[in-house]
Amino acid sequence: MAALSPYALGATLYMPATRADLLELVFRTKLPELRSLVVCLEDAVADMYVDTALRNLRVLLSAIDVRGGRPADGPLLFVRPRDSQMAAVLNDWPLMAHVDGFVVPKLTLSNLGAWELAVTNPELFLMPTLETSDVFNPGAMVELGLALGANLRQRIIALRIGGNDLMGCLGLRRNTATTLYSTPMSYVIPMLAGVMGSQGYALTAPVFEQLATPLLLKKELELDIAHGLVGKTAIHPCQISIIQDTLRVSSEDLNSAMLIVSDQAPAVFKHNEVMCEPATHHKWATGIIARAKWHGVRHPQADNDVVPVPLAEGVR
Repeated sequence: MAALSPYALGATLYMPATRADLLELVFRTKLPELRSLVVCLEDAVADMYVDTALRNLRVLLSAIDVRGGRPADGPLLFVRPRDSQMAAVLNDWPLMAHVDGFVVPKLTLSNLGAWELAVTNPELFLMPTLETSDVFNPGAMVELGLALGANLRQRIIALRIGGNDLMGCLGLRRNTATTLYSTPMSYVIPMLAGVMGSQGYALTAPVFEQLATPLLLKKELELDIAHGLVGKTAIHPCQISIIQDTLRVSSEDLNSAMLIVSDQAPAVFKHNEVMCEPATHHKWATGIIARAKWHGVRHPQADNDVVPVPLAEGVR
């Protein structure tokens, strides 16, 4: 499989598989700024419309096939099956060659085996979603991370944190005036960042369901980034540019990162009045450089000016 960077995801927009405009999104005639799209057959589709949604997905993939495949500059395309049984059916569709992979809903250690049997197509990447009550147990997450790594490591782009489902496990919903970090997610997100991040997994941030508070979204994004999260679920097109703009890297951070990864870097040095230590900061620096490749650089004197950094050859 060709490498697929988790930073390529940007704002990931979920759309029900019943939508009639999915082909326009795939070919960028709508929302050309979109980086990744999930066609959802799970929570976004009522039971009575599942067959309709599956037919619509087949129509979408057939239309992509007629056009000779997806455009090279189009969004990444994922499908979110309802369960492992549906995934096993989709896994064998030849038309799934036009899809980057599956978003795995409600993954747990107990259903991991069923998903492994279902998603045998080695060309399909996976993005498991952590959104069940066992996510609150650090020990369970350590076990899940190790089990995922045993057979699926190379196929996992990122783990997705299902914030709304996790809040639902507690019978809670966020206050409209606060970020998730003022809720029990202030325990869950740092814990997952530590437990799963230390095992080498990238994580994406939960959805922000408020549409009328873009400044609060930006504040939450800054906290997401501070916890090492690499992208964020979007529930509406108006959130895409906010998410992707906030993921841009400051020129100061990029300059520091480039110095840290340099072969000529001293063991310890000062840059912009901050100590830099390549032995401990190297992983941070490579993450900053990867973010800059996908999202560009934010300069303090021109905050809206995006300076793209060329992608390495062969990196998607």
